[in-house]
Amino acid sequence: METKENIIINNKSCFLYETENPTSILIQAIDEHDLEVLDSEVEKISELSDEKFVLLAFLVDNWNDDLSPWAVPAVFGKEDFGDGAFKTLEYIINSLMPYLKERYGDNIKIYIGGYSLSALFALWASYNTDLFDGVVATSPSMWFPDFMKYISENDIKVNKVYLSLGDKEEKTKNKVMATVGDNIRKYYEMLKNTKGKEVVLEWNEGNHFVDSDLRTAKGFAWILK
Repeated sequence: METKENIIINNKSCFLYETENPTSILIQAIDEHDLEVLDSEVEKISELSDEKFVLLAFLVDNWNDDLSPWAVPAVFGKEDFGDGAFKTLEYIINSLMPYLKERYGDNIKIYIGGYSLSALFALWASYNTDLFDGVVATSPSMWFPDFMKYISENDIKVNKVYLSLGDKEEKTKNKVMATVGDNIRKYYEMLKNTKGKEVVLEWNEGNHFVDSDLRTAKGFAWILK
């Protein structure tokens, strides 16, 4: 049975779930919708895995700014994407990690994960620091402009990668977002053929807005094994 704490770390709202004697820490950037299903997500992780863990989720201020690695015009709707990913990664490194290290010590595995743009951020972060032991990217925004070019020119710094996508996500009239399926297939093949990488690509039923809590829990349960 896990305990739950609502805490403030350097002016950000954080939600910490802890099982007894944890051996791994899961870090996840969330928005208000993710927060609504966070209890369910943690419950499902516990159901799917016997491993003991801590999940620390932190609430971002602006989804399209805080999780975007570089600025691009709006792909859907009217809101452009900013370039706040570096600042968010600095927050994890400089604020969350000192708190977690003081509380749990150094001999604990650290994983990062997320859903949608948070999943893309988690992947991008795994190219920019060797802090993490693995990454969970559930329904990641692999359509994001120039992301495929970025990952082809850089090396990921983790050895365990979980990828998943809904089987209807690529079936959209939006030409940019329709690339998500082909891009994640190419990415999976690229990682699968990289020596020393343990990678899985799982397909879920439905579009992007189905069962985000269960999909994310399945990813975290896999990486905890």
